[in-house]
Amino acid sequence: MRTLRSFVAGSWHTASSGLRPLVDPSTEEVIAQASSDGVDFAAVLESARRAGDELRRSTFAERGAVLKAVGKALRAERDELLELSRRNNGAVTPDGAFDIDGASGTMSYYAAVARQLGDRHTLVDGDGAQLWRDESFWSQHQWAPRHGVAVAINAFNFPAWGFAEKAACALLAGVPVVTKPATATALVAERTFEIVLEAATAAGLPDGALQLICGGTGDLLDRLGPQDVFAFTGSAATAARLRDRDNLRAHNTRINIEADSLNAAVLAPDVAPGAVSWDLFVKDVVREMRQKTGQKCTAVRRILVPTQRLDDAADALAAALDEIVVGRPGAESVTMGPLATADQLADTVEGTAALREVAELVHGSGERVDGVGVDAGTGFFFGPTLLRAANARAAAVVHEREVFAPVATLLPYGGEAVEAAEIVALGGGTLVTSVYGDDTDWLTGFVGAVGHATGRVYVGSESAAKAAPGSGIAMPQSLHGGPGRAGGGEELGGVRGVQRYMQRTAVQGHRSLVDTVTGAGVAEGD
Repeated sequence: MRTLRSFVAGSWHTASSGLRPLVDPSTEEVIAQASSDGVDFAAVLESARRAGDELRRSTFAERGAVLKAVGKALRAERDELLELSRRNNGAVTPDGAFDIDGASGTMSYYAAVARQLGDRHTLVDGDGAQLWRDESFWSQHQWAPRHGVAVAINAFNFPAWGFAEKAACALLAGVPVVTKPATATALVAERTFEIVLEAATAAGLPDGALQLICGGTGDLLDRLGPQDVFAFTGSAATAARLRDRDNLRAHNTRINIEADSLNAAVLAPDVAPGAVSWDLFVKDVVREMRQKTGQKCTAVRRILVPTQRLDDAADALAAALDEIVVGRPGAESVTMGPLATADQLADTVEGTAALREVAELVHGSGERVDGVGVDAGTGFFFGPTLLRAANARAAAVVHEREVFAPVATLLPYGGEAVEAAEIVALGGGTLVTSVYGDDTDWLTGFVGAVGHATGRVYVGSESAAKAAPGSGIAMPQSLHGGPGRAGGGEELGGVRGVQRYMQRTAVQGHRSLVDTVTGAGVAEGD
């Protein structure tokens, strides 16, 4: 039996107690085990803090060279990671690639950002401001790396990409990283980390600047201080419990949370069957339901359609969902794998039953199904499931209960942009809201009305159809995060993601001195 290891304080640690099994979700075979028993978390943070002293002495460009080497190494080991993803995540090849390529792509993107930032140690923030009748008293904001550790707890659905999007930003900021993957899919995370560590060390990353915890976090969070950053991706319920820890509140430790959300796709009233935007709407919604077996924080959970188009939308989506073949990744014709764990399957069955109290089934059974390529009764399989509610505002559970699976609910609305935005907002805050239409006046009204309730708006239109990648992909150039239920945090977004691990300070004095000490007026890369 393979036991996953932690990498702490400069060496690999293998636990001998408290071990939890990892399974192949298609066959339910136990394929590995993991535990962090025996890890000294005080030593973990001490090692990281020492590394931080050295890491901050390097420039953005030097840290970017490390990220460039990491991105290249991940691409070189892509096939191995895809195979691990099939076994441990139950991911078909395109879904595994979505995770693995997202990791390498994010590292490479931030390497390019680093080249633009150049041989600096701090960042200038915006324009300066005159505080007196002349420039003898001036103010300029700058960003400097925090003198702490970034502790990142990642979700089970993206063991590679989830790690990379936090680590790339923190390391580029000059902050060492302690990463803890979800145990259920840590087989992929451990190997990803091993590849990253080898490449980063060879490129000059200081010892202790990157550490891995496979298993529980013990008293790690209770040891964080005011300069540390705690970044979490997972369920809203778990996020609430973690946010309320006494130590984090006492030290006002910076917390960045990305939680599950009830993302919505909205069809504008100008879009009719047969239109390019209609086809894009159907294609995107089905992709967002199927990809990663619906186990994505950005997956579509609510589908808003004008009342007069509801029957057409239900028929088109059901027909497309009917083409999905559920089974063991790698088996012939299979296009969607199983859910990741037995707990995920049980929660999905229970959650779908709750949705059926206010909505009727359009496609799917609402129960576990047998998968192609495995024995009957084996695996955590659940087919794509579409429901339909008669009244969007009255279907409260649809706006409250996220079923983290290939499950979504059709909701009718009258066609007004403000009404659609109000229904989206009933979800309490989303990571992404997608809207499909070509009427710029209607779209302008909707985007303006929905902005307070979502972290990102994806506009699908005829003009964007050729390039549109779908609403579910978190591009490193754009912010990933959202208000309320979605966690209130922000990741990625170019340099904005790096700033989550830095401190903004107002520097005041005579303008010439302020400009000199902050580097204001010096072009990036100089």
